[in-house]
Amino acid sequence: MPGLCPSPCPPRGGGHRPQARPRDMAAAALLRLCLRLLAAGCVLAVEAARRRDGMNVLFIVVDDLRPVLGCYGDTLVKSPNIDQLASQSVVFNDAYAQQAVCAPSRVSFLTGRRPDTTRLYDFYSYWRVHAGNYSTMPQYFKENGYMTMSVGKVFHPGVSSNYSDDYPYSWSIPPFHPSTEKYENDKTCRGKDGRLYVNLVCPVDVTEMPGGTLPDIQTTEEAIRLLNVMKTKKQKFFLAVGYHKPHIPLRYPQEFLKLYPLENITLAPDPWVPKKLPSVAYNPWMDIRQRDDVKALNVSFPYGPLPDDFQRQIRQSYYAAVSYLDMQVGLLLNALDDVGLASSTMVVFTADHGWSLGEHGEWAKYSNFDVATRVPLMFYVPGMTASAASRRGRIFPYLDPFSHNLGLVPQGQSKKVVELVSLFSTLAELAGLQVPPVCPETSFHVALCTEGASIVQYFNSSEEKVEMEDGCDGTNRCHTEELVAFSQYPRPSDTPQWNSDKPKLKDIRIMGYSMRTIDYRYTVWVRFNPNNFSADFEDVHAGELYVVETDPNQDYNIYNSTLHGHLFKKLLGFLKH
Repeated sequence: MPGLCPSPCPPRGGGHRPQARPRDMAAAALLRLCLRLLAAGCVLAVEAARRRDGMNVLFIVVDDLRPVLGCYGDTLVKSPNIDQLASQSVVFNDAYAQQAVCAPSRVSFLTGRRPDTTRLYDFYSYWRVHAGNYSTMPQYFKENGYMTMSVGKVFHPGVSSNYSDDYPYSWSIPPFHPSTEKYENDKTCRGKDGRLYVNLVCPVDVTEMPGGTLPDIQTTEEAIRLLNVMKTKKQKFFLAVGYHKPHIPLRYPQEFLKLYPLENITLAPDPWVPKKLPSVAYNPWMDIRQRDDVKALNVSFPYGPLPDDFQRQIRQSYYAAVSYLDMQVGLLLNALDDVGLASSTMVVFTADHGWSLGEHGEWAKYSNFDVATRVPLMFYVPGMTASAASRRGRIFPYLDPFSHNLGLVPQGQSKKVVELVSLFSTLAELAGLQVPPVCPETSFHVALCTEGASIVQYFNSSEEKVEMEDGCDGTNRCHTEELVAFSQYPRPSDTPQWNSDKPKLKDIRIMGYSMRTIDYRYTVWVRFNPNNFSADFEDVHAGELYVVETDPNQDYNIYNSTLHGHLFKKLLGFLKH
């Protein structure tokens, strides 16, 4: 194992041995030292790698989930099952999506390429024909002998995944979508007058829903069915399970409201539009304005605000939807235990992006703020992250969110800044597969490479800074002192308008490139040409700079009062690499 044995170690071998001389005696002593070190450390590492080699993968991705979880320090939420997973996992505290909207984010982390390489900033192109025939993470596992399966929302459905969730390239069998998914935006929300509406806030009686169920319940049932099928097979599997909640509408079983009395719900800590926020950076939350209950409020465009009591109802329902999600995750992980696969399956849990809950006067995603780009990210790897004691019994017994609030802490927690674009290479390394090469500067013609480096090296919780040579290494590691996460968001104009949240490619005129380190978030909004996918950094429309230590909520933009040429140079250095 590199780093454990002194170098060079004398070769091992038999045959005739002449009379020992001092040099030979020294060599023999060195050999004995090597063997002791090997026994103490190398063998353990090799054995751990052997156990991971060929391990199954359960990849859980959630729609619009910010880290409002007990394992991330949220004291209001009831999330015992996800917290239990975290207690056996390494948890990354500072993980970020590459674009805070569904299709671009999912295509980015499933291909290991950034949005400027997938050339997907909206929902309306398929990367294989629009940018390059890039391999995907499940495709790579499939090509390495895994049975790959997709249940629920993994790829964003529609044009961006060729109306097939990229089947048959990525999946061994056709992806499963819940039959009740088609009712998601129908009139299923009962108002106080007894009539049905298309509401944002939508607690429901599940028995009254079409089919007597909800999409995420069906997703869990199908995933459990597939686990039972795979129990009897000898083939390794990669099972991706995509949950829809807490994506809007906030439709969930109404009993979850009991967990969150409205009197316990507070407003966001900063429910105002920051004075120095550039107008181009603001998202006017057009999608929630289309909902019947929000329409009835007659809120002014673009800044609102929403009435305080309705803000509390949204936040209450978001939390209720998270606990409903936690129940589904708990049932799924309990089934993994039931079929006897918890000790041979690594579990990855994350989200495609976050969601604003009134911070900066914003709702939804569609921005470069932490509340929109930061996601939960945890890895359970048997023999690596789980304690020996936990492996002797059940690892993931189901915990009822209505009766359990254990306050479990992560097995290991890292404050390294990481990105979702690193998932591809990370999972490949954890599974013992050859890690795909780092993409060259121009990679449109390269089928298999990644733009995100594996983060396995950060699985221990040491917070020592990683020293690098000057410049960028082609991943998220830049300069000598800090790890960086890059996000971006397009806009059609400098001021909020009807399509500011989700502009189509042809309408993009400005791109906001954002750089997050442990210490700050730096964003520049520059002119963008959608015809040739080029950004003009000589034409900066606006900028943002927030110092995390003194301004964790990113309310006070000091871009115009601080010298930041070195940050601009660093951002350019990465984007040009």
